[in-house]
Parts: sequence; structure tokens; C-alpha cells
Amino acid sequence: MSTATDTDGGTVEVSPARRGASLAVLSASLLVVTMDLTILNVALPELAADIRPSATEQLWIVDSYSLVLAGLLIPMSALADRWGRKRLLLLGFAVFGAASALVVLTDSPWEVVAARCLLGAGGAMIMPTTLSLLRSVFTDPAERATALGVWAAVSSLGAAIGPIAGGLLLEHFSWHSAFLVNVPLMLVAVVAGATILPEARAPHASRWDVPGVAMSVTGMVGLVWAVKHFAEEESLTDPLGWTVLVAALVVLVAFVRRCLHRPDPLLDVRLFRRRPFTAGVVAALSAMFAMAAILLLLAQWLQLVEGHSPLEAGVRLLPLAAGGLVASLLASPLARVLGARTVLASGLAVAGLGALLVPLAPGTLGYGTVAAAMALVGAGAGSLAIGSAMIMAGTPADRAGSAAAIEETAYDVGSVLGVAVLGSVASVVYRDHLRVDDLVADGLRADAATAAADSLGAAADTAAATGFPGLAEQAAVAFTDALVDTCLVGGLLMLAMAAVVWLTAPRGLDITQQQH
Repeated sequence: MSTATDTDGGTVEVSPARRGASLAVLSASLLVVTMDLTILNVALPELAADIRPSATEQLWIVDSYSLVLAGLLIPMSALADRWGRKRLLLLGFAVFGAASALVVLTDSPWEVVAARCLLGAGGAMIMPTTLSLLRSVFTDPAERATALGVWAAVSSLGAAIGPIAGGLLLEHFSWHSAFLVNVPLMLVAVVAGATILPEARAPHASRWDVPGVAMSVTGMVGLVWAVKHFAEEESLTDPLGWTVLVAALVVLVAFVRRCLHRPDPLLDVRLFRRRPFTAGVVAALSAMFAMAAILLLLAQWLQLVEGHSPLEAGVRLLPLAAGGLVASLLASPLARVLGARTVLASGLAVAGLGALLVPLAPGTLGYGTVAAAMALVGAGAGSLAIGSAMIMAGTPADRAGSAAAIEETAYDVGSVLGVAVLGSVASVVYRDHLRVDDLVADGLRADAATAAADSLGAAADTAAATGFPGLAEQAAVAFTDALVDTCLVGGLLMLAMAAVVWLTAPRGLDITQQQH
């Protein structure tokens, strides 16, 4: 049996067949987690109609997962290095499956929040550990780059399959089915993981740093909560939000200083001294910042403007998965020919051009333009497989947990920041095009006009309830304008970040060779 050694820095010696089987298990488990991230968006309306959460409770149902995930990514990665990556991954499978099963027993909003918190804890055990195990199992850099391409392709596929699977389940079952589907999948993952995956741990893992854990959890949860709070309040003047944000940043700065001054830090922030590592993290953060918000708006546009059901909208999001799947598999071979820096920077540029296709296309925005834009954005996301390879290529195997934690944190924080910042841009444009004063002047009641200007969904409900002529059409036009302007901002941002990655990554970087 292949096991981790005490001197190899956390790598393992396994046969080619077992490496392939390990890749299948790790990729499939990530597929389930990424699917679950998007299924909730489809299930939320039926869930809200059943248990009737208040506005605050609904926000906690949505936000609790990402808050727990953000807080636990760093300590769970450190625990995996110390306790065993396979062991923690299997525990993550069990927690994720158990939390999904508990949903069937919930009949109140706060019980759903508790289940979502457990799902976040399971996700924090699974997501970075799959990446650090890939680093341990695939010791050859060229083979690892190919494996990371497959891993990234499966992740892209999961994000697109989620809405389709959710739509199919909700057409035949209650909203509970969106969670319960995880249970048999996690049972299979536990059995397959226990049978196939080799164990790996850092031979000289750092001591468990209790103050460091407390600081990382407090700082990350505070940062993500503050960003979400500003987005939900749609105001930058809220004193509570600023208080939490400043406190979180102070704690995180103190945490970084603590890590820099310890010989065995909980998180090895010294990895940022390597330019390829920094370029990969910047690519992950900036890409998720732009793409998360754009894709969220596109999903709403397909349902609320184009009038598609959740299942139909999910099917129409497939060009995103197709672009990501193809680009993820081609990224490694292209990097061998063109260089890692060229492929990663060009991928971000392609995603930026895809987003810019929405505002630059002539005439009325239609699905043909949106499909082409999604394919290009998906291709850009697929190129992030090279970013992962750059991050892992020069990272010692015993620091794989730190590298994985930093990369997954970049994805999570980038997504949260993108939805908050670009989502706020979309809200401002929407309200500027659907003014309350203009609606009142046209004869709509002030309270109804205020509700309609809050969101496109609220405008549709208001139009149905009041029968106010033209309101739904005006709101749809306003939302489309908001989508167009947000794609413009996001596209320009990705082009700028492509330039940053190009300047940051070293020339001639070869991810098929171990970097030093």
C-alpha cells in the first residue's frame, strides 16, 4: 500500500493506475460540492415559499455557507497537513453528507441555516484538500499540470450542471431534494476515497497555533460578512459594516505578521515571494471577482427577462461549461507550447473580451450574443487550471496545504467581492433607469414604486399585483441595461488583470518542471 513517508515532504508513491483513480475520486467529489453551490439558487424560491423566512433569515440561509467556508479554509488546510489529508477529506465527505441528510428534518429557517453552516464546514474540509492531495499524488510537474486541467474542467462542469440538476429535481420533488441528492453521492465518495486514495501529510507539520486559528477565522469571517453587509445594505455609510471591516483587516494583518515571525506558521504567507505563485493567486481572485457577478446576473436575465424556467435557464448556461471544459483540457498542452504566462494572461483576456461582447454587440441583446459571451468567459475560467499549476509547481509538498488554502480563499473572497461590488454597480444602474419618482409621476403608488425599484423580481411581483401597465417591460429594460454596464466594468477589469498577470509571472515559466 502506498503511504506518505517521513522524509519526502508529503509526497506519495503510487502506481499510474492508482493516480488516475485518485484523480477521478478527487474531481468527482469537487463536482458534487460545486454543484451544491449553484443548486441553492434554483431551490431558494420554493424553500422560501415553504418555510417563509424573513428577509434577514433568508440572507443568513444564503450567506451562512460562504461565511463558514471562508473562516475554516485556512485552519482545515493546516489540520490536513498535520492530521492527514485523506483522513480530513473523508471526514469532510461524511460531514457534507450528514448535513445534507439533516435538511429533511428542518422545518424552520434557522434550522436550515444550521445545516448550511455544517455544509460550509464540510466544504472547507473538501475543497482545499482535493488540491493538496493532487499535489502530493502527482509528483511529476507535467503530469500534475494535466491532472489540474481535468480537476478544473470538472469544477466548471459542476457549476453549470448544478442549476440543471436542481431544476430537474424541483420539477418532481420538494426543495429538500436539492440537498438530499448529496447523501448517496457522499456515501460513494467515502467508500471510494477510503479504498483508492493514499494518505499524505506534511512530515514536519507546524504546531497547532490556537491564537493563529482564532485570528484567521475571526478575520476571514469578519471580512466576508462586512463585504456582504455593504452589498445587502447597498450603502457604504453603514457604521456597523465599517467597524467590522476595519476590525477584520486589523486582525488579518496581525495574523499575517504572526505567520511571518513564526518558524512554523499556520499559513505560509512567504509563498507570495514567488512570482508564479502570486500571479496564479491574482488570476484566481480577479477572475472570480468579475465572473461570479456577471454569471449571477446572466442567470437572472435568462429567467426574469427572457422568461425561462430554472431548468431551461440552466440548460442555456451550458456554453459556460463547454468553454470551461475545452479550455481546461487544452490549457496544459498549450502552456507547453506557448508558455504558462501567455496561456494564463490570454485566458483572462479572452474572458474579458467575452464579457465585453455583451455591451459591444450591436442591436438588442439576445441569447446568441449571451451564449457566445458565456463560451468565452468559460474558456477564460478554464485557463485558471494553469494558475493552479503555477501555484503548485514551485510549492514544496509539505506546504501544499498552505498553497491550497490561499488559492481556495482567493476564489471564495473574489466571488464574494465580485457579487458585492459589481452587484452594487448593477443595482445602481437598475435604479437609475427605473426611478421611483418617474414611476410615481406615472401614477404608481409610492410604496409599490419603491418595491419595483428594489429588484427585477420585486418589479415583476409588483406588476402582477397592481396591473400597472408597462412596469414589467420597463423593469426588464432597466435590468438588461444594468447587465450590459456590469459586463462592461467586469470585462475591462479582467483585461486589466490579464496585464497584471502578464507582468507578474516570470518570462519562460515552465510548469512541467519543478520550480525552485
